[in-house]
Amino acid sequence: MGKVYLMGVGPGDAELITLKAIRMLGKCTAVMYDRLASTSVLKYLKDDCKIYYCGKEPGCHYKTQQEINDMLISLAKKDNIVGRIKGGDPYVFGRGGEEAIALIDENIEFEVVPGITSPIAVLNYAGIPITHRGIAQSFHVFTAMSAEKLNIDWNAVAKLQGTMVFMMGFRNLGKIAENLISNGLDKNTPCAVVMRGTTSKQKKVVGNLENIVAKVKEAEISSPCIIVVGEVVKFSQKFNWYEKKPLFGKNICITRSKEQSRELRENLSDSGAEVLEINSIEFKNTSYNLKSYKDKFTDYDFIALTSVNGVNFFFNYLNEIEFDIRKLKAKIAAIGPATANAIKDRGVIPEIVADHFVAESLFEKMKNYIKENDKVLIPRSKGSRPYLVEELRKSGCYVDEVFTYETICGKLRSESEIKDVDIIVFTSPSTVKNMITMVGIETIKSKLALAIGPITAKALSDVGIEAVICDVYSAKGVISKIVEM
Repeated sequence: MGKVYLMGVGPGDAELITLKAIRMLGKCTAVMYDRLASTSVLKYLKDDCKIYYCGKEPGCHYKTQQEINDMLISLAKKDNIVGRIKGGDPYVFGRGGEEAIALIDENIEFEVVPGITSPIAVLNYAGIPITHRGIAQSFHVFTAMSAEKLNIDWNAVAKLQGTMVFMMGFRNLGKIAENLISNGLDKNTPCAVVMRGTTSKQKKVVGNLENIVAKVKEAEISSPCIIVVGEVVKFSQKFNWYEKKPLFGKNICITRSKEQSRELRENLSDSGAEVLEINSIEFKNTSYNLKSYKDKFTDYDFIALTSVNGVNFFFNYLNEIEFDIRKLKAKIAAIGPATANAIKDRGVIPEIVADHFVAESLFEKMKNYIKENDKVLIPRSKGSRPYLVEELRKSGCYVDEVFTYETICGKLRSESEIKDVDIIVFTSPSTVKNMITMVGIETIKSKLALAIGPITAKALSDVGIEAVICDVYSAKGVISKIVEM
């Protein structure tokens, strides 16, 4: 018998997931996720974890609750560790209780992993504190999916002094406002509707109970939304931190490998973008190819490293064979600042650093150092451009090019992932090739393409995709170019 984790992963922003949820996702052999859960959290799963979409669209249920319960039970009985992923918190109008009862009835072990709930988080991102001293000392959260039939004592609700939040009530906004006014709440009471809060598609409309329906219609707001009523709504502009970020409203897809994505992802997120991470590249370690050259390591005059991955695979191999790097007499050359920093992290200072992340820039630097008959080792990816090797050999150097790793195409976790993306950031010709394989060229053509440098831009141009090119070929260059755009 397996086990089930009923887990909340927050309201939309993929970083609003708890450390415990991340750890439990890493254990899962099967997951079931809702439409309100960010697909970005799927990156925490193991590669062989089975993924099942069981979300419910308004008016078009993909699976009934009974079907979801049955699937949970079936997967658990097949000895799976099942993650039932829900947006927000499992027990805040998430029907997690019904799923727990179904599991109990079948004697299936389960745990609940609480999540950050949207009534609080979404309002935070909209600049609305759910409570505030002297204004709202309490808050009340209602489900309003069927407000006409819901057993709400509107007379009592209209007399509440705190903040009122209505979930899943967008289609009944008019009815909610009408019931509150008709039961004595001032028609001028502040009211706001926040659509898709904490995501790049967040949109907020602020008004009062009398005019909120007209304002929402004019702004073309759609579900999913949160409705908030109360004096705290007046803070929505003063406390509005999220919508002031330079990249707010942008959904940006980064296509690097999992190992390389962190810096770029965090910088984009800190700038207000919603970031989708599609790891279009995975790596196959072939550093064993260095075995034939290890006796020559002390003879090389230069070692040229042309990527962060090349640095890692090379130095990891040196560790594996317990080679003392103090024996290297070679000058270390790095293709750009990021590669240079990776070398420094290994306790070695590169003597030659290219200004730009292209082979031409590295050769321009190296030709000021090299002389005829110098021995050069270039440990790098199979399929790399031959430019650097060819130019060094033309200059009279003896060059050993060793393929220490191969790039292979990644896997797409969910076909719906790229739907809301505005910009796709390509960081190498391999990411171009692999993304076409993974999502299709027409999908890419429907988005704005951003190339980290001219070589990547050419790979896009070769397949008929025009791209914006970064001025500085680095993660910071990507941020600067997007902000400029």
